[in-house]
Amino acid sequence: MAELVFFCGTMDCGKSTLALQMHHNHTARGRGGVLFTRDDRAGEHRLSSRLGLSVPAHEVTDATDFWDEVVARRTRGEAVDFLICDEAQFYSAAQVEQLGRVVDDLDVDVFAFGITTDFRTRLFAGSARLLALADRVETLQVQALCWCGARATHNARTVHGVMVVEGEQVVIGDVAVAADDDAVGYEVLCRRHHRLQVTALSSHAGSMSPQTLDMLAED
Repeated sequence: MAELVFFCGTMDCGKSTLALQMHHNHTARGRGGVLFTRDDRAGEHRLSSRLGLSVPAHEVTDATDFWDEVVARRTRGEAVDFLICDEAQFYSAAQVEQLGRVVDDLDVDVFAFGITTDFRTRLFAGSARLLALADRVETLQVQALCWCGARATHNARTVHGVMVVEGEQVVIGDVAVAADDDAVGYEVLCRRHHRLQVTALSSHAGSMSPQTLDMLAED
């Protein structure tokens, strides 16, 4: 019986690497699959891993209908036994519902990969619907680490290495952005340091704001 499975975790915990590995494992056994992604760090029509792997993928847009995608491929005679859906947090709630219908009515396995919450610790629409509809939710076992060594549970958005708490929900960036770069970056933090807004850069006492030092003193 086909399943809708949601693999989730913070940034930097190997979601895209697992997505590529699962695609390889299933195709190696003769199953036909389709890779989907949205707003990957490598650009449109790519699914990439921080380990350096990057493969072509179908770009999901607001207009993508997964039911139509699978039906069209099968009508052309293509075998579609499973879907790999990376960056699923960026999908709409309606698109996640389409994935559920693909599983139930077309007997296609759907393996979705994504982070659950944004830089403000608010659920993404796609992730919220996946948590509600998935047959299984798997938290990835590869633990990303905060700069302090604790398990990272939250995604922080940074500019010049300093955490920001306002802005659009979706701004594409990566965890490898240098502190002196003007681009938006991301850093994974434990709950405590996300709450205190202490990044790796601001963890050095000389760069902490007085307000942060006061908060740490009171903690």
